[in-house]
Parts: sequence; C-alpha cells; structure tokens
Amino acid sequence: MTSPLELHTERLTIRDWTPDDAEAALRIYGAEEVARWLTPEMRTVRDVEAMRAVLHAWVEAQPNFAPPAGRWAVVDRRDGDLIGGLSLRLLPPFEEDFELNWQLRPDAWGNGYATEASSAIVGWAFEEGIEELFAVARPRNTRAIATARRLGMEWVGETEKYYNLRLQVFRMRPSDTAVQTR
Repeated sequence: MTSPLELHTERLTIRDWTPDDAEAALRIYGAEEVARWLTPEMRTVRDVEAMRAVLHAWVEAQPNFAPPAGRWAVVDRRDGDLIGGLSLRLLPPFEEDFELNWQLRPDAWGNGYATEASSAIVGWAFEEGIEELFAVARPRNTRAIATARRLGMEWVGETEKYYNLRLQVFRMRPSDTAVQTR
C-alpha cells in the first residue's frame, strides 16, 4: 500500500487526487486537445459528475499501487490552481515496463510545467528503486515528444506493443540524467 505523496518543485506541488478536484480536473481531461492523446481506455470526460467518478476510482485504486506506481494532481504553488496530472503505471500488455505520462490544461501549456513536474516524479521514482521509465507518444504528439526529450529521455524506437497503437518510445534510467528532486 502506498502512503500519500506530496512533492514540491520551485513552482509546483504534486499530490494525491481527491474527488473534490473534479471541476478543475475536468478542465484537463474534458479538453479535447488533451483527450485526443490519451490512452484508449481514457477518453474525453464530458461533465463534472463523470470526472468525479473517474477521480473516485483513481483515489480508491491509489493505495493498491506498489510504489512508484500511482496517479497525482499537479498544482501551481502560487495560487493553488490545479493545472495537470501525472501518473506512473505499468504499460499493457505485459505490465513489465513503467510508463510516465503527464497531462496539463491547455492554458498551462508552454510554461515548462510538464517537464518540471515530471522531473520531480522521475527523481522520486528512481529514489524508490525503479530501474527505468518509459514515455510513449503518438508520432504526431509533438508536445509530448518534446517534453520527453527535455526530460533527457532517449528515443528507443517505434512500436505497436502498447495500447495497440503506433507509438514513439522514450526511455530514461537513473544514470541517464541528473533529475530534479524535491
């Protein structure tokens, strides 16, 4: 069982989700510009009640994840505004590889938040003993690809292994970079 996680960067707090985050989370997962890049099982969330149900499921599942797996909210420390989400999870179909993924509200794009938050969670994951992390992105998702590169992730090729989609695959190991930690 995992205990609540809270990481801080210069501008951000990474913390566990709560169902009370539904309205703010809808601005992320309800935005078509975000949802179009999500995994097949996660589609555009249409309303606050549906978002609350998704968050409730995430909150219920969180204690059952073995660290460093989990899902977290990304909050702007200046004003407490929820601007994104992060997760570390085992990739299908074999659940052998850990995937790092991030989502931000469209109006928060272009400020380096995805890189900053991801660097913190990567640092924590490596402290927890994980040996490598992957990020996968559809070939036309230029923002995700650029973020993976800014994180110092190495492009390792293209595959249809995960999610039955053609994806670009990036990998990072503890020795690959000096990541930012809390």
